[in-house]
Amino acid sequence: MSRRTLALPSWLPVDAYILALIGTVVLAALLPARGTAADVAGGASTGAVALLFFLYGARLSTAEALDGLKHWRLHLTVLACTFLIFPLLGLASGGLVPYVLTPELQAGFLFLCLVPSTIQSSIAFTSIARGNVPAAICAGSFSSLAGILLTPLLAALLLGSTGGGFSADSLLKIVLQLLVPFLAGQFLRRWVGGFLARRKKVLGLVDRGSILLVVYTAFSEGMVAGIWHQVTLARLGGLLAAEAVLLAVMLALTWYGARRLGFGREDRIAIQFAGSKKSLAAGLPMASVLFGAHASLAVLPLMLFHQMQLMVCAVIAKRRSRDPEPESVRNREGAGSGPVPDPAVTVTS
Repeated sequence: MSRRTLALPSWLPVDAYILALIGTVVLAALLPARGTAADVAGGASTGAVALLFFLYGARLSTAEALDGLKHWRLHLTVLACTFLIFPLLGLASGGLVPYVLTPELQAGFLFLCLVPSTIQSSIAFTSIARGNVPAAICAGSFSSLAGILLTPLLAALLLGSTGGGFSADSLLKIVLQLLVPFLAGQFLRRWVGGFLARRKKVLGLVDRGSILLVVYTAFSEGMVAGIWHQVTLARLGGLLAAEAVLLAVMLALTWYGARRLGFGREDRIAIQFAGSKKSLAAGLPMASVLFGAHASLAVLPLMLFHQMQLMVCAVIAKRRSRDPEPESVRNREGAGSGPVPDPAVTVTS
């Protein structure tokens, strides 16, 4: 007798992992981590991100990583999208006050436009869509590091914040949590690369489980801070509509703008995914420094935008993965230049 397996309808524009992300948010809303549990979850989340970057370093050939550094035009394009075009659109949202957004929500909306791009999800979606993964790694990393300086400066300039900037300890944490594990993975790749390549499915589960932990920790912090009790449903709907327009504009601008600039398909994919998203993991600690006691409401637009961008970009990446395989990918795989990061990797903050 044949057994029937449970599968999502083919017309449903989400996959099981997106549903898992939604379920994680619901879990954080119903059972947020508090007290000691929050400390444990936060420590585990920090370790999970470090593990992810170690795995990225161990999977990616050094030659491909260095090749990504050569795409300076691509990196400048992503930085311009992140720290120039996004802030301009954020300033334009001032016209929505007081009809759609309250002044506090508009400040949070503008803040999300100043946050650096993601790293993990940019890599994941670029890999799924068969884009330029090494360039996505470099572009996301450059954006994250630049955001350490540019986000507080832009916030002070555009929001009138006097919350100060980042300390040397903040920079040290980023280096220790992201750069050091990645370099360790690169260093140990010759010994562990083959082992990891033979266990892609297991590592895919590790990747995705780690990101679910990161999402749960971030949303638990927001729930404990009580951000959902400070906004009416009407204002929340207006905020979601404004963010949907913002995301649609940036997705279209990064894709068609990159084409006008002469970038090829693989580079356009990296630009679209790295240049259209914002990092929740970077934005939450930045908001706590810049906004102090008002940080909980300031990060609400970022938290909503984060989930929206993951769901929309997951659909886009899945559809682009069905495109005819680019000749450059066939040539690279045929030449045996080393394993490309597993498409079943993370979608995260």
